[in-house]
Amino acid sequence: MQMTVNTNSATDAIGTCKDWNSINWKACLLEVKKLQLRIARWEKLGNHRKVKALQWLLTHSFSAKCLAVKRVSQNKGHRTAGIDGVLLSSAKDKWNMVHSLKRRGYKALPLKRVYILKSDGKSRRPLGLPCMKDRAMQALHTMALLPISEIKADWNSYGFRPERGTADAIEQLFTSLATKRASQWVLEGDIKSCFDLISHQWIIENIPMDKKVLLQWLKSGFMERGKLFPTNLGTPQGGLASPTLANMVLDGIEDLLGRKFGSFKLD
Repeated sequence: MQMTVNTNSATDAIGTCKDWNSINWKACLLEVKKLQLRIARWEKLGNHRKVKALQWLLTHSFSAKCLAVKRVSQNKGHRTAGIDGVLLSSAKDKWNMVHSLKRRGYKALPLKRVYILKSDGKSRRPLGLPCMKDRAMQALHTMALLPISEIKADWNSYGFRPERGTADAIEQLFTSLATKRASQWVLEGDIKSCFDLISHQWIIENIPMDKKVLLQWLKSGFMERGKLFPTNLGTPQGGLASPTLANMVLDGIEDLLGRKFGSFKLD
């Protein structure tokens, strides 16, 4: 089965960019969406060689690099720098960052360890903040990983997924529990230190993305009070790739619970 996508119009529009302010965002988004669609289709067909080639194409795409930098320069944490103190405060900074996102010679900097209060107002949750370039690299490679993550995701998984949220989970629960024959109880579970204790070896062996780049994120270490500490487990809460990686680690838990306790599919 052969699939082709005409991206000439998008490529032509992108090729006219001279600086950050001249970027055609519509063309960039169109090119990336088409590549993600092709990745998803080949993943469904089980052609991993083709998937890997398309992932490489996406992560080396000028369009994807522009969107990655745009995301990290406009999201909630864009005013908080990593250990290098670099912020993307001007159009020139963003343009230069786009052209710096290269695999060759890439080395992730250690994370900046900060603490935020949990919802109870007493205990604190550690966050590992990457520098801006590492955030952009994570955003870039997550674009290539997300189509695979969505194909493999549990059907009734709602956390950290595009186009899904709390309201969708509430709606599904209401739909499933409102009938007379519905279950009368809901089981709530909590995975202790989920992000912190994920096995690096499992991630390397099972997450289908560029292993060289992935290892840089996992083994970057973190800085706290002027000292460098190693990271031997987990993915940092604060990294853009961490939610997608954690979801892929947990994929299959719905099926596992169904086999253990009986079918409970909510669709």
